[in-house]
Order: sequence, then structure tokens, then C-alpha cells
Amino acid sequence: MPLPEITVCPSTLRPGFSTYSPAAQAALFGSRSRKVPHVLIFGPPGKDAELTRKYNEKRIRISISGVQEKYSFKQDKNNLGLTDSQGTHILKPIPVERLERITDLPANEHVSMQIAKQAFRIQTAENGMIFFEDGSPAYITRRFDYKPDGSHKYQLEDFASLLGKTPEREGDNFKYDASYLDIVQLIRKYAAAEQLVLLEFFRLLVVNYAIANGDGHLKNYALLETAQGDFLLAPAYDLLCTRLHLDDSLLALDGGLYPGDYNEPSFYDKGMYTGASFMVFAEKAGIPARLAARLLAEILDGFQAAFELVGRSFLSDGAKTRYNEILQGREELLRIM
Repeated sequence: MPLPEITVCPSTLRPGFSTYSPAAQAALFGSRSRKVPHVLIFGPPGKDAELTRKYNEKRIRISISGVQEKYSFKQDKNNLGLTDSQGTHILKPIPVERLERITDLPANEHVSMQIAKQAFRIQTAENGMIFFEDGSPAYITRRFDYKPDGSHKYQLEDFASLLGKTPEREGDNFKYDASYLDIVQLIRKYAAAEQLVLLEFFRLLVVNYAIANGDGHLKNYALLETAQGDFLLAPAYDLLCTRLHLDDSLLALDGGLYPGDYNEPSFYDKGMYTGASFMVFAEKAGIPARLAARLLAEILDGFQAAFELVGRSFLSDGAKTRYNEILQGREELLRIM
């Protein structure tokens, strides 16, 4: 496929740029004066036997459905290359998977992360779009778990690990076998600034629903060690509108928001979570009603910015239309109090 014409920053989606903006260079590559190009000087996996072998040596498996591939890249000044140690960035090309609109997957993750950050005020991993020399797109994100000297990592504990859930113990469903209220209990147990972390988690949970991410499982929420040695909520990562690609669940965890959430009156009426559903969850999580209501109002105020980001994104035209339809439907549901 041909290289796309760039009229917006491939990271922030701000108009008027033909490559990464200075602000994006600083956030994604460490300095406003960086000149990391938005086009890699090599192709994606699968195009060349030797290059594909190198990709496969450094592959880690993650997923919307358990098979999306990611690769470790290391930045050396203005260049990015494959690495098997001390990677600074993670790159996700179009995966080999039978999903609807599969070529839109990198742009979906990118715009979903930008929506979370810009429209809904979520702290996210820095990210952007990047393109192989043949024009095919990939999603790139900067690692946030390395200490400033680059030689050691901050401890990152996802909630599957904190619950002691593993594939050996629980089977393939291990990362879905819980409720979001279980995560609340772990935050109370392990996080510093407990109430602040609870509010951040609540915001991220609602935003996952707002963007129709049905893959927000236990391994996609985590606590991150700080320089002081305590734990706070990690920046958001792996955010997607999964509804663009498959008829996914409303929320990833099998236990839902909390045990019995389907009996909450507005869910019982609509067959979907509403703003009222999340208010009940907030009460059960020990979040004061006035704070939960204010947070929901802030998210509702952000939908117009979300629509605009989708319009400027690298999604195909059909995917843009569908994403905004999904957002509009979730906005209507969240307004039900």
C-alpha cells in the first residue's frame, strides 16, 4: 500500500504537520529536537524471509483475541531498530488474524489511546502511528517501566498477578475470571494514595466502556512502582474499540462490574451498562457519589473532542463512521442516571 499523505501529527493528531510534531518528538522519543521519522527504513514481518526471522526472534504475543503480535524496538538517537534487550518502544503491526477491518487495528489503538488522553484525561503510555517503507501502518508506544538510567525496570504488577491468577491454575480464561470490584479491593490493599488511585481506576473503567473496549481484562490494568518505591495506577495501555472488529462483550471480566450488576434497574431495562450502573459501582467501591458524578460529567463533556479525534485519525473512512456511531451510542447510555 502507498505511504499515506500526512497532514496531522502521527502521534497527537494535531493538524498542520507532515511528520511528528515537536511535542510528539519530546513525548514519544525524548526531546523536542529529535528528528525520528514516521517512516521506518525496512518492511513489516512477512515480506522478507531474513527480516521475518529477525522479527520472530523478538516476538511477544499479546492480544485483542490472544494472538496480536508486538515487537521490541530500541531507539538510538533518531533511529529505531529491532532489539531483544532494553527495548525503549513496542511496535505492533497489522496482525495476521481474521478480524473485521483488520488493517484498521493499528489506527484503532492509536486513536483510542489519544481519545483516552486528550478527550477523557487519562494518563496513557506515549504512542503514535508509524509506517513501514511499503506504506503499511503500525502502532508504536514508548515503554514507561524503565528507570531513567535505562538499565533497570520499575516493578509493574498487573491485576491477574496480584490475584494470583495464571494459565496453569485457571486455564486460558485466567485473565477474565474476576469482577472489577475485585480490582478495587486490590487497589485498597496495595496502592499508595488509595482514594486517588480509585478515582483514576474508575475513570479508566468508564472510558473503556465509552470506547467499547471489550478486552479490558486483568492484565490490561496494573500498578506501577514509583521512584519512591510505592505503587500507583500504571498509565493506560492496550486501549482499543474492540467493537470495530468483533461483537465483543460489554466489559471484559466475566464477573462484570460487581456480582449482580445485571439486576441494577437501568441495566435490566436497557440490557447495557448506563451512567446509573457506574454510579452504583462507585458506591460499592467506596467512591463518594459527588466525586463519581463529577467524573462522569467530565467524561460526557469529552465526547465531542473524541468525535473530532476520530475524524482526524488514520482509520479508514468506514471505520471512522462506525467508531463515531459506537461512541454516540455509549454517550447516550452514560447520560442515563
